[in-house]
Amino acid sequence: MKYVSTRGGAAVSLDDALLHGIAPDGGLFIADSLPLFEPRHFAAADSIQAIAELLLQPFFAGSKLRRELPAIVAETFAFQIPVSALTGYRHSLQMLELYHGPTAAFKDVGAGFLAACLCRLHDAANEPLTILVATSGDTGGAVAAAFNERPGTRVVVLFPEGRVSARQAHQLSCWGDNVLSLSVLGSFDDCQTLAKAAMADPALSARHHFSSANSINIGRLLPQCTYYAYASLQHFRRTGNRPSFIVPTGNLGNAFACIMAREMGLPIGEIVLASNANRIIADFLAGAEWLPRESIRTLASAMDVGNPSNMERLRELLGEADSLRQSLQVIVVDDARIEAEIRRNFTEHGLTVCPHTATATAAYRQLDAATHRQQDWILVATAHAAKFEQIVEPLIGETVPIPASLQQILSRPADAITVPPDLTALAGALDEVFAA
Repeated sequence: MKYVSTRGGAAVSLDDALLHGIAPDGGLFIADSLPLFEPRHFAAADSIQAIAELLLQPFFAGSKLRRELPAIVAETFAFQIPVSALTGYRHSLQMLELYHGPTAAFKDVGAGFLAACLCRLHDAANEPLTILVATSGDTGGAVAAAFNERPGTRVVVLFPEGRVSARQAHQLSCWGDNVLSLSVLGSFDDCQTLAKAAMADPALSARHHFSSANSINIGRLLPQCTYYAYASLQHFRRTGNRPSFIVPTGNLGNAFACIMAREMGLPIGEIVLASNANRIIADFLAGAEWLPRESIRTLASAMDVGNPSNMERLRELLGEADSLRQSLQVIVVDDARIEAEIRRNFTEHGLTVCPHTATATAAYRQLDAATHRQQDWILVATAHAAKFEQIVEPLIGETVPIPASLQQILSRPADAITVPPDLTALAGALDEVFAA
């Protein structure tokens, strides 16, 4: 299989797409054609690992990693991804729990997969590979954890100062000597722009051998398709119904993986994107011109994105707003509703959710009860509530227990360097730290 740029560049192999992250023309890599499946193709696959191997085999055709796919999958899915039933609701409702990885967020899946691939591909004897990652909260911690102290790799984490939770900030800056944590005086969009500018700078790229671990890298999206395949197949086998999904959405990577899975023939019904007050996707589908915006700070900080990168992939795959409206729906949830949902989930259902997951439960309640709620729905829980204790605990009046893996990370000393959102400042920090 080959991978092409969303901006029309030449096709490359999976290995090149993984190593370079972003296409030379500034576009994002996407498979030149998606494989097509039917549920019966997975009849002998019961575990998420077995489903992942079958689903991902076509994407690895022609790759040096083809024979190592089983090992990569085993390394990626070394923790549970349960689909739990939610009680107290009139209709069938489940939750896909994506927060059981090392850093208690869904990003652990994509980051672990990418680390497993890149560490097998890159020739560390030459020069270290520098993974450049902009984060709105969870991605950077997951990537740093996945690559921490791996030989031949370095990680540069760019995160917006003051716009992530205290525990997220700690997770972004508590790693070994191969991880450089940079607190950027700006928004997530500034961090993302800075990362793209660095990767597009020939001299800087030559010095540091950049690759990306944001969802601009196709290696983040491929394993995320797997858990949508797994959850939908489980439900379809049990009920004969195609479940619909509600996905909290910021940079559109997780949602795009769900859409990819449906386009490949997995038994998925409707797809609803739950957005916070950064409503650029909702406005685009309503007819507004696609214009990047300044991101708005919200309680669901990891979704504070004013220019979602993966919209470029989505438009390439499904078309413009008229076509997108036929394929998905967007529901906007403001901070007041997020707070109300956190309280309501706890008091009515005994469910403790993070602010991002609260946008999914809020979106479900806003669906038309006469039609949409009659379907079977799976809500996507993207992070553990303990990462946002300063928001959640005052609302529910209780302490949120910290998962053991997260507690271990929080016990590590943390340190970050503050920089302006400027390419010269970033280059200086990289040259100074990694030349030492």
